[in-house]
Order: sequence, then C-alpha cells, then structure tokens
Amino acid sequence: MSDARWVLIEPVFTAWRARRTGPGTAARVHDLREIVNAILYVNRTGIPWEYLPHDFPPHKSVYDYCAKWEADGTAQQVHDLLRDKTRRAHGRSAEPTAAVVDAQSVKTSANVAETSQGIDAGKKIKGRKRHLITDTLGLVLAVR
Repeated sequence: MSDARWVLIEPVFTAWRARRTGPGTAARVHDLREIVNAILYVNRTGIPWEYLPHDFPPHKSVYDYCAKWEADGTAQQVHDLLRDKTRRAHGRSAEPTAAVVDAQSVKTSANVAETSQGIDAGKKIKGRKRHLITDTLGLVLAVR
C-alpha cells in the first residue's frame, strides 16, 4: 500500500488500536500497515490464509485482525471513509441521494437445506438471491 493511501486510512486503525487497551489485550507486536497489506494480498490473490508469504506477519494474526475488524465494523468504517472521499473528489456530497439496486438469483447445491433457499419464479431457479446497491458513481453502498 502506498504512503498516500495509508495516510487516508491510518487514523481509523490507530484509533481502533487505542480503544483496545487494558487487561487481557496482548502486546502490540505487528505493524498495522503490514496487517492491512497482508489482508489485501490475500484478497487480491485468493490464496488461503495459511499460504501467506513469510515476509508478512503470521497468518493467524492477520486473520484475527481481519475477523475483529469485520465484527466490530472497522472494515465498514474504512469502506465508508474511502467512498465518501471518492464522492467528494467527483464533486458530489458524501451522502448519495440516489441509488441503483440489482439482484441476482444463484442456484444452490442439492445439499442445502430447503429452509435456506427459495424459488425465483420468473427465472425458474431454486436457490438464493443476492442484492447489490450502488450509488450513481457505481460505489458500493450495501450487499445482501
């Protein structure tokens, strides 16, 4: 990650780390920027966590940070921050006034429980629906 990109998101992660103090919190061993770089590497390459190269922090630590950031909303906070900056750079307000919704029907395997799937009568597909909401610039607002 470039220095310019890190400057944008670094305050979110340092504030997260500052909130995690007190009894029961481990000593800070790994650089947060290296953790983010490792998560981005796994995301870009699609490799399993265990195959993370050795020049990154240990894969269990990287996964733990990633899971904690997803669970407590830190990842969403970074996403929202970057989306807002992108919207402002395009001369738009931070909050969109219009959105585009799209849905897709996805077939499920025969091993999936009946209670967790439905039927798209229009396409005659038995499975699940996934929905994506973007603003008019194409930036993701929500996925369900």
